[in-house]
Amino acid sequence: MKVGLDTTPLVQTGAGTARHVRGLLDALAGRPGLEVQRLTFGSSGRAATVIRDAAWYPLGLAHAARGADVLHCTTMRAPLRARPPVVATVHDAALIRHPDVFPAWHRHTGRVALRQAARSADAIVAVSAFTRDELVELLGVPAERVRVVGNGVDPVFTVDGPAATGDYVLTVGTLEPRKNLARAVEAAGLAGIDVRVVGAAGWGGVTVPGWVGRVADDELAALYRGARCLVFPSLYEGFGIPILEAMACGTPVVTSRGGATEEVAGGAAVLVDPLDPASIADGIAEAERRRVDLVPLGLARAAAFTWARAADALEALWRELS
Repeated sequence: MKVGLDTTPLVQTGAGTARHVRGLLDALAGRPGLEVQRLTFGSSGRAATVIRDAAWYPLGLAHAARGADVLHCTTMRAPLRARPPVVATVHDAALIRHPDVFPAWHRHTGRVALRQAARSADAIVAVSAFTRDELVELLGVPAERVRVVGNGVDPVFTVDGPAATGDYVLTVGTLEPRKNLARAVEAAGLAGIDVRVVGAAGWGGVTVPGWVGRVADDELAALYRGARCLVFPSLYEGFGIPILEAMACGTPVVTSRGGATEEVAGGAAVLVDPLDPASIADGIAEAERRRVDLVPLGLARAAAFTWARAADALEALWRELS
C-alpha cells in the first residue's frame, strides 16, 4: 500500500503539528507492505504560505498524490477533489470556536478549509475525544466518520538525562492568545517563583517576561526535568502535547480544567481555572505538595501515548479505505 502523507507542517512550524508529523514518520518507517510518499510544498515564508493555502492544498496536493492508494492530510487542509481516498487529521476546532484569536489570513482561509475538509474527506482523524465532539457540535460531522487517534511522546522526553538548574516553573507554548501565558506568569509571581517560557514568537501582540524562545528538544527535556512543575493553563487545546512531555520527564503538571487538557492529563495532573491566576498559583503549590504522587501517575499516563500506537491505528484506517 502506498500512502501520500502531507509533511508540509515540517516546513511551516516547530509546534505541535510538526511534532505530530515527525513522530508518525519515525513510527511508520520500515513497515512491511507500506510505502509512505512525503508530500510537501514551499517554505515558512508568507508568500509560500499564501500560495500553499490558496492553490497547493485545494488543487496541487491531489496532483502530487496521484498513484497513492490513500492520501492523508495531516492538517485540516485537504484537496477539493482527489482520486485516492482522503483522510484529514483535525488537531482542534479553534478556528471555528475562537476565530478572533487568529491572524486574518489564517482565520479566513482556515475556516473555509476546515469546513471543506470536514465535508469531503472520506475519514476524519481527531487527536482527542474533545476535538471529535467539537467537530460534531460545530460542524455537524457524524461521529461515526471521526476516528480518535491521540498523539505520542518523542523518546527524548524521559526522566533520564540532565536537568536545567535554577528554581522555576516552566510553561511551553507559542506566544499567542490561546496559550494564556500572561496569566501563567502572573500566577508564578503570586506563588513567589520564577517562570521560564519556551515557545516560538507568534501573533496577537503577546509578550511575557521569562521568554527564552524556541529551544532544541534535548534542552526542552532538561528544562522539564529541572522545573518544579509545568504550568499549562491554555484556554483552548485540541490535545496538549507538553502535558505528556512533562509527565514523561517526571515533572508534575498544572493544567486547565475541562476540554482536551483535562482529557489528556487523565487524572495525573492538578487541574485549575485558567482564567484565575490565583487558582493557577494554588495549583502550583498543590503540585509541590503532591509531587510524590503525581510523578508516578504522570509517568504511567505518558507511557500510554506512543507514536507507534498512533501509527498502528492510522495504518489500520488506511487499509480499510484502500
